[in-house]
Amino acid sequence: MTRPFVFPGLTTRVVFGHGTLAQVPDEVARLGHSRALVLSTPHQEGEAQALARQLGSLAAGVFAGAAMHTPVEVTDQAIVAFRAANADCVVSLGGGSTTGLGKAIAVRTGADQVVIPTTYAGSEMTDILGETAGGEKTTRRDPAIRPEVVVYDVDLTLTLPVALTVTSALNAIAHAMEGFYAPDRHPVTEALSREAMVAFREALPAIAKDPQDQDARAKALYAAWGCSLTLGHVTMALHHKLAHVLGGSFGLPHAETHAVLLPHTTAYNEPAVGDLLKPTADTFGHGSAGKGLWHFAKSLNAPLRLSDLGLTAKDLDRAADIATRNPYANPRPVTRDGIQHLLQQAFDGHCPDQTTKGRTNHDHQTQAS
Repeated sequence: MTRPFVFPGLTTRVVFGHGTLAQVPDEVARLGHSRALVLSTPHQEGEAQALARQLGSLAAGVFAGAAMHTPVEVTDQAIVAFRAANADCVVSLGGGSTTGLGKAIAVRTGADQVVIPTTYAGSEMTDILGETAGGEKTTRRDPAIRPEVVVYDVDLTLTLPVALTVTSALNAIAHAMEGFYAPDRHPVTEALSREAMVAFREALPAIAKDPQDQDARAKALYAAWGCSLTLGHVTMALHHKLAHVLGGSFGLPHAETHAVLLPHTTAYNEPAVGDLLKPTADTFGHGSAGKGLWHFAKSLNAPLRLSDLGLTAKDLDRAADIATRNPYANPRPVTRDGIQHLLQQAFDGHCPDQTTKGRTNHDHQTQAS
């Protein structure tokens, strides 16, 4: 029998295909705007300048200072530029860093957003904003954060390096994984997440062999959209909490951190969610969702160890303390010992094992959720 659910509906317009970057001026005009500030990271400033030229009289300028984890000080600089240019909307070209900056501007100014993702990270379809200040990352949700338009252009992903392709896709898969056991999941996100898992499983090995494989790139971008939609409509739990802790407090790179944590956070919650992670286990094999994801990541030469990302052994205690400091919803109790063990396995790069799934007696003694 179908369980009850609430589906809030889709509020973001999506334009998907090859060569859709050419439609951005029409999308800005469709929103009723005429002064778009183009955003990017310093690395993608050339592409941002080219897009501004394409926008012509609709462009108010370029701000190419987006940074990882959306530092508040960068947002303050961008808002000064936004107001100085007399801009009335933002066009965010890039990955999660640029999308985050656009959201931060929008929630402070009321500006509309057109987002053009160039990775698979997936924040473009969400009402979520994570910002860093004072050495810690905080996250909030607000309808004003959700972009009005997202333009997916498969052609923009053809030059995405294979290593970033893989970590970005594993980041996206994390959204779908947590969506399977989210308390507010519904049939739309469940169906998209199942389809996205299979699409990534098929697309990523093909892209690793031929990064210019247009069919595989289209399949991967479609999968990323599905995962992003899931992220934007349900509640995330332990995996995203830990990723924000390691990124915001220790400066670890965003996509790579998600990639390393994914098998371990999956394995941590797997015994507590019944068959809800069965689609993941069925897709990636090896008898469990956590192990399957670890072997899939390894087959793609993804990073497997937090120690390779800049985390040190002495950081593990502090990371576990921060991750368990404030209660948050998670299907399995979040405990100091449990998280310490999870982080140690991710630090060493071990395949998740039954040890990660144990410690249930301690779980209930020091529950943090």
